[in-house]
Order: sequence, then C-alpha cells, then structure tokens
Amino acid sequence: MTSIRDRRVVVTGLGATTPVGGTVPETWEAILAGRSGARTMDFDWVSKYELPVTFAALIATQPIDVLAKVETRRLDPSSQYALIAAREAWADAGAPEIDPERLGAAIGSGIGGVWTLLDQWDVLKEKGPRRVYPLAVPMLMPNGPAAAVSLDLGARAGAHTTVSACASGAESMGYAIDMIRTGRADVVVAGGTEAAVHPLPIAGFAAMQALSTRNDDPAAASRPYDTGRDGFVLGEGAAVFVLESEEHAKARGARIYAELASVGMSADAHHITAPEPNGSGASRAMLYAVERADLAPTDILHINAHATSTPVGDVAEYNAIKRAFGEHTDNMSVTATKSMTGHLLGAAGALEAVITVLSVYHRTVPATINLDEQDPEIPLNVVKGEHQKLPDGDIAALNNSFGFGGHNVALAVRSY
Repeated sequence: MTSIRDRRVVVTGLGATTPVGGTVPETWEAILAGRSGARTMDFDWVSKYELPVTFAALIATQPIDVLAKVETRRLDPSSQYALIAAREAWADAGAPEIDPERLGAAIGSGIGGVWTLLDQWDVLKEKGPRRVYPLAVPMLMPNGPAAAVSLDLGARAGAHTTVSACASGAESMGYAIDMIRTGRADVVVAGGTEAAVHPLPIAGFAAMQALSTRNDDPAAASRPYDTGRDGFVLGEGAAVFVLESEEHAKARGARIYAELASVGMSADAHHITAPEPNGSGASRAMLYAVERADLAPTDILHINAHATSTPVGDVAEYNAIKRAFGEHTDNMSVTATKSMTGHLLGAAGALEAVITVLSVYHRTVPATINLDEQDPEIPLNVVKGEHQKLPDGDIAALNNSFGFGGHNVALAVRSY
C-alpha cells in the first residue's frame, strides 16, 4: 500500500504573466520564437534618478487589462501578478471541485510589496500620516500574494509564503509537494511572483554591478554563458501551478502535464550574494532532487538552468552541474530561458519550472538566445539556434534556482 508520504504529485494547471506574454500559451509561444522581453523603460523616474540601467524585462500585459479596477487599487503589483497567474492556472486545471480545507496556497516572493512600501513612504513624507492608504500594510506584506490567492480560491489548508531571494518560487513548489505528501492538502496552488522594477532595487542591483548595462541594446543584454555577458536583466511577473496528488487528479479525470517528482534543497553558507565557486552546495541540491525522485543521475536528460548571465554565477552553476553529473553532463540538453524573460527574482524559479514542465510535456527544449560565443569555461551542451527534441518514453528534467543568501533549490520533473 502506498503511504501518504509516497504520494505522487502531478501538475494539472499552469498560469503565468511574464515579460513575453500575458498567459502561459503566449509565453511558451514567445519562448519558442526566441523573443526577448527586455526593453527600454519610458518612466519619468529613470531620468529623475539618473539610473545607470535604463531597461528591464517589463510585464507584457498590464493588470488593469485583466483585473477589476478595485483589485488593482487594493493589491500591490506583486499580488496582482500572482492573482492573474493563479486564476489562469485554476481555469487550466478545470477549476476542480474540492473541499476548501483540502486546498492550499504557497506563493513565494523575494522582495514583496516594494512598490506599496516606498510609494506610501513618499506619501507619509510629503502629505502626512492621514494620507497614508489604509490598506498599505496588507498590500506591502510579503505574504500578500499568498493571501490574495487563498482568499480568491477559498484555500483553507494553509496559505504560505517562501522567501529565499531568487529561489523563492521554486521553494514554494517544494513546500507544496510536502503539503500534499504529508496529507495536509490534496491540491495546492503554488508558484512565485515579483514586481520589483522600481528605482530603488534597480539602483541597488546596479551599485553591486549585478545588472547588465547594455542600455543601447536591451534585447541582447541577457546572454547566459556568452563571453560578453555582463549581468542580469531585471524582470517582473508571476507563474503559478495547480499541483495535486495523483489519486485526486485521476479521480476527477484531470489532464496531467507531468509529475513534479521531488525537490532538492541546500545552502552554501559561503557569502551573502556570491555563489560557492566550486558548486558543492548547488550540486547537493541537484543530487537530492534526483535521489528523492528515485532517479539515477543518468536519467536527467535536460536542465533548465538558473543561468542569470552574470560572469561569476554562470561558471559556478556549471561547476555544480559537472560536480553532480560528471561525464553525463555532456549528454544533457541545457537551456537558459532568462535570455528571453530576464530574471524575475522570486518568480524566476516558478516561471522556469513552468517552461521545464512544458519542455517535458511537448518534448521540446527551447533554444537559448544571445549566445554568440560560448564561454570556454562553461562547456555545457547548451541548446541554441534550433530547439532540441527530447526522446519518447519516460524522461526526466531538472530546474535549478539559486538565491542570494546561498539558497539552492532543484526541482525534478518527470514525464507522465
């Protein structure tokens, strides 16, 4: 008999709002077409603050075009994005009928409601405390997106927020797996969201020389593994899954995209921003994910890499992959979809997990763009130019996410 802890967790719904599309189908189509979402920002504050970086991967579809006006007034953009993605994922899953006490939510965010926090600080300074918006606190809370999704869907098994920088969205998926496997929920809506294209985060990232400064050519700025890479491109958006126990999904006849087989986590305990250079921590996360999915390293045919386009980070991730997979590294197809979407910070892991699931479902690995001259220090089998087909039969893939603070998360996805 299968125990609760051995429950298989499957993907039945996908939702996203991203720099390259307002929905999952639009985003997947753009990824296959190799379109970049990076563009010059036309906000007044770019010149007002003399920002050294003048472009970002901005959301493709404005929330005001999707949500009710009252929702945009009462929710920070990070919560707006999460709600849009969650509603799409829920509809994509067939809006399953479920006891609210068996439905959970887990939405990660690396920064939270930064727009609300800083806008209301300006209001306080310029107009006084009586003019501060009464909903300022619930709007700026990092758990605001999880709360908004829970309220919207009536999820009462738990509403949780993972905060682990750029690994937040992926870690939320791991939390959801645990909720289902330990019997707390049968269905969990999980993912990540971020709305941090704001002058303060941009100035901060630029001050630490983490952002690309290719202001004259934004579409070519995110270039993972390329010898000319000079930093990441800040992005925004959200991606959300509907995850279910296999028995619950099968009982209602749900369409199943793939199995979210396991999560592997570790910490570098090395530096607040820099990755551990030889990749020991990240490699442990990958191997944990492989082992807990009852896979062998040679079963992994594809990796959607974290690959932010930073000089140090891309090399460290290669070292981790090589450390984990040895000679098998040469047999794996690697893609770096941040080359198109930019880096969505706390939403990155969830978005790239969506793309990984679709890659397995459609057996197609999207090509990395902007890779003109591959760094000889990173001799990975990176898919570029043309997409690569994955073989028939049972296949498995990994999605890597790493965050400031030394957070490492790897998700294992299996075909179903």
